Amino acid sequence: MKPTNHPAERHRVDRIGWLRAAVLGANDGIISTASLMVGIAASGATHAHILMTGVAGLVAGAMSMAAGEYVSVHSQADTEQADLARERREIAGDPEGEHRELAAIYVGRGLGAALARQVAKELMLHDALGAHAHEELGIMDDRRARPLQAALASAASFAVGAALPLAAMALAPLSSPIAWISGSSLAFLAMLGAVSARVGGSPIPVATGRVVFWGALAMAITAGVGAVFDASP
Repeated sequence: MKPTNHPAERHRVDRIGWLRAAVLGANDGIISTASLMVGIAASGATHAHILMTGVAGLVAGAMSMAAGEYVSVHSQADTEQADLARERREIAGDPEGEHRELAAIYVGRGLGAALARQVAKELMLHDALGAHAHEELGIMDDRRARPLQAALASAASFAVGAALPLAAMALAPLSSPIAWISGSSLAFLAMLGAVSARVGGSPIPVATGRVVFWGALAMAITAGVGAVFDASP
């Protein structure tokens, strides 16, 4: 009888890293750019000035996201490298002690002592550093910190999100830019919340309502601040 080939299981938790980064970047892009333009519009600025502000917000925000993500993820990568270097030295200096440490981890997870020692032995013969990195440090190859990748992804997702209210503003009637920007941006946020909830497996109404509420609040507060200042030509 031939063994049945089962497809590899796919879990939504595997998507958490890239989903969080993409949603956070796009969400920030929509909210910050739309709020910025709404605030400027509330001050009585011209259509051209509002558009110029949106473009500046897109560029500055994307660069800020890239720089911030690169620095923070690089710090994580540096920490991972330091921990791996230390683990490599410990394995070279005291392999028996590291074997006992790995076996103790498996005993703590429910394996019998003899089986835990055997598993630890086999894994250390195959890839000692990889076994300790995974089990002791929680570092896995598919979730290692990648600073440049994270920076580019954050900048791109922010720029895509920011381009949506900016495009809406370019098409907005001269008489009602605030309503046009706010309405379209909230619609974009609702779609983003629905898509992220669908991909992540969470309730769509809750995720959509949450992102729309905070987006509306941000735009309302910024509009209030802008209304205090008169930038009418």
